[in-house]
Amino acid sequence: MHSFVSCLLHVVFSTKERRPFITEPLAKRLWPYIGGIAVHKKMRTLKVGGVADHIHILLSLPSTLDIAKAVQLIKGNSSKWVHDEFPEFRDFEWQEGYGAFSIGISGVAATTAYIENQAEHHRKKSFKDELKQILKKHQIECEESMLD
Repeated sequence: MHSFVSCLLHVVFSTKERRPFITEPLAKRLWPYIGGIAVHKKMRTLKVGGVADHIHILLSLPSTLDIAKAVQLIKGNSSKWVHDEFPEFRDFEWQEGYGAFSIGISGVAATTAYIENQAEHHRKKSFKDELKQILKKHQIECEESMLD
């Protein structure tokens, strides 16, 4: 029998020091580029979005790729691309850490809508508060200092 895997993740990470580097013109090119990285590395993005200081990705992983490697590939390749394509963002970097939260197939529509509505969502809530809410939903405890 072949291997059949459904590994869907809601991945979240921010720019280093939460600097607001992701402008609308950058986002319009960066989101599809991240989708291309995923395809090239045998992953699939179902949705990519975010705001000036962080990104959300609804990601499907193959059985042959672990979460840490998947995030490393996306962050490393996209950061290099930003430097190459946008010289004015030579200081652009992603933060070291990330969040990756499993979702079931029944959660795809809600997660997609959540990612699509990031701009509206962040008119009312900071990234830190959003992350606290996601961690609580997934019953993950952490020290406040780990959220910086």
